[in-house]
Amino acid sequence: MGDVAERLASSRAEKAGRPLHVAVIGAGYAGFAAAVELACRDIPVTVFEAARTLGGRARRVERNGIALDNGQHILVGAYRETLRLMRRVGVDPDRALLRLPLTLVYPGHLRLRAPRLPAPLHLAWALATARGASVGEKLAAMQFMNCLKAVRFELARDLTVAELLDDHGQSGELRQRVWEPLCVAALNTPAQRASARVFMHVLRDTLGGRRAASDLLLPRVDLSRLFPEAAADFLVRRGGTIRTGTPIAGIESTGTGFRLHGAPDDAFSHVVLAVGPHQFDKASAGLEGLGALRRMVAAFSYEPIVTCYLAYDAPPSLVEPMIGMTGGLTQWLLDRGRLGGPPGLLAAVISASGRHQALPHDELAKRINDEVAAVAGRPLQPRWTQVIEEKRATFACTPDLPRPECVTPVPNLLLAGDHVASDYPATLEAAVRSGVHCAELIASET
Repeated sequence: MGDVAERLASSRAEKAGRPLHVAVIGAGYAGFAAAVELACRDIPVTVFEAARTLGGRARRVERNGIALDNGQHILVGAYRETLRLMRRVGVDPDRALLRLPLTLVYPGHLRLRAPRLPAPLHLAWALATARGASVGEKLAAMQFMNCLKAVRFELARDLTVAELLDDHGQSGELRQRVWEPLCVAALNTPAQRASARVFMHVLRDTLGGRRAASDLLLPRVDLSRLFPEAAADFLVRRGGTIRTGTPIAGIESTGTGFRLHGAPDDAFSHVVLAVGPHQFDKASAGLEGLGALRRMVAAFSYEPIVTCYLAYDAPPSLVEPMIGMTGGLTQWLLDRGRLGGPPGLLAAVISASGRHQALPHDELAKRINDEVAAVAGRPLQPRWTQVIEEKRATFACTPDLPRPECVTPVPNLLLAGDHVASDYPATLEAAVRSGVHCAELIASET
């Protein structure tokens, strides 16, 4: 099969006047999205990854022989490109993901669930029947969404999410436990600093989209299995190459293509640089003409995501596979035992910067356990805990933040990643869409 793909690619490339061989640097969701799309177009591709585990900033880690993730990611039904590519490489989303209608439950405070009604009735019903919110808050929330729809979810001037909510009279339980948590979950940036324009795009495609677009998709498998590992197998079957444990220390332009420092002595017609923005400067070392782009990326600030895993012999019973937490450090609590993991394993998630960063990991795990015990209504003692902190999980999605395009000033060097300019914040879907776009740009040359 690989020989056939290579011959087809060579035939097409000859018509274009030169052979194609694309190097993808970075084996995360963006890199593999680009590689899979290229392989489907019979364009030879080699993926380079410094680590041994595939997935980039959304990958599997292990503790005591148990598959965990370096951060707990939640998908939504609006992630159409991610779901499409999962199917393309042989992952069945209905098996790999638990699909729930939009459900936000804060025990003792708020319960909101969208029924399986056509849009926009599903959202209207969810708001109207939400328990824990006043009638005035519900009406204000409905009016808020109607106002956003009236302007097609666009802003003439960007502002913060907090300012947007103030302008539209959002307060009380729905602001505290719906709008602001959704902002932090999607943008990984506190509402006081987050871009209202980007947040409105998220609302457009989820709450303002078709009913299924607002569904929560909770991974039943680890993040490496969810897409990257299946994508790697797909790529190899199509004649592509995966080189893990191969850090790239720079890129050399040969005039007719590229050579990579630290890689075998292969020549490439194109390079898709699919690394985190904080890795861009090192990965692109040796290339000229990128000064403005380097300054743009260097101006990014970053937000962390902390995930604390707690393993219990007698775990608390959560009312939902995922619940919201209030009054403490934990924002979301997920029952990994109900998501394909071992019984008794919980994952506590804290997105964006905050007071939790001042605590040592052992103290943080103790505080989180106390918060879980408060929800359970009884003392709890975990068998073990594991705190994983991604200090630069995403860029801070602030108003009017300049973001680089896929196309760079260096011919045939393209950028992919969740930081590339798009309607979306730093999400798996943003990463995947950027990779697909890079592949489309390269394929358009053939």
